[in-house]
Amino acid sequence: MLNLREYDPKTDLVDRQDGKYLRLNGKPVYVVDGQHRLEGLKKLVDEDPNRWAKFTVAVVCLLGANEHEEMREFYVVNSTAKSVRTDLALDLLKQSAESDPDVMEGLLARGEDWKVRGQTLVEAVERHSTIWRGRIRFPGEPKGATMITSSGMVTSVKPLLSTPYLGQLTTENQVKILDAFWQGIRKDLPEVFEDPEGFVIQKMTGTLVMHTVLIHALEYVRSKGWSVIEPESYANTLADALGELQGDTRDGAVVSGVDFWRAGAEGAAGSFSSNAGRRVLTAKIRAGLPEPEVE
Repeated sequence: MLNLREYDPKTDLVDRQDGKYLRLNGKPVYVVDGQHRLEGLKKLVDEDPNRWAKFTVAVVCLLGANEHEEMREFYVVNSTAKSVRTDLALDLLKQSAESDPDVMEGLLARGEDWKVRGQTLVEAVERHSTIWRGRIRFPGEPKGATMITSSGMVTSVKPLLSTPYLGQLTTENQVKILDAFWQGIRKDLPEVFEDPEGFVIQKMTGTLVMHTVLIHALEYVRSKGWSVIEPESYANTLADALGELQGDTRDGAVVSGVDFWRAGAEGAAGSFSSNAGRRVLTAKIRAGLPEPEVE
């Protein structure tokens, strides 16, 4: 997919008997999508120009699109027609929505605005949460000490953004609640955060499960009249559920508490990595939570 940004239909589009032709007139053509294939063809031409220099390549060319429209078209192609890293697609979608109100309007109409709101929230969490700083991997970043991709984190907050309470808050207040929640988990399971790589709770399985659990924990915290941005509120709410959580390792040993979340054969959380498994694990933790108080 190409784009002629400086398109002028009066001079660049030519009518001939066999059809319309695009005359570039020395103007640059931007590669919107297909960079890897283009580089592969260039290598072939360098190695054997006689064979490959006249190779015909079919293209789609945008005419007069700006940079943000290029981003939008890249997102549409790669999110509906073929696979591309979701974290990159979400990042481009967020940039497009911020610069073009029509993009956000279209997302709202399709019920997909959570993608932009989720990306915005995850970026803010990485900046401001002491638990998650340096643990979320964004497009183009090395794995390093990260535990989860930005797209995985966006997926995990989707249920939170659909709740009547948290979904209506500002991003700043959402970050405060998320940070307090994870700080509360750290109070209950400090060993897990001393060696994050050795545990599952900040990886995809744990994050998806715990963010679903947050919906129920937040309901209880509010019913008690406790502060939703204080770690102690969540530490008290989750203490029994996390401390008594049990499961079987691959060897059949029963582990609980901190040991439940260990990665690999020593822990039990890894066996809940499927969609069905995560639902089961969420239900197990949910069953250990206190019920919200009703006036």
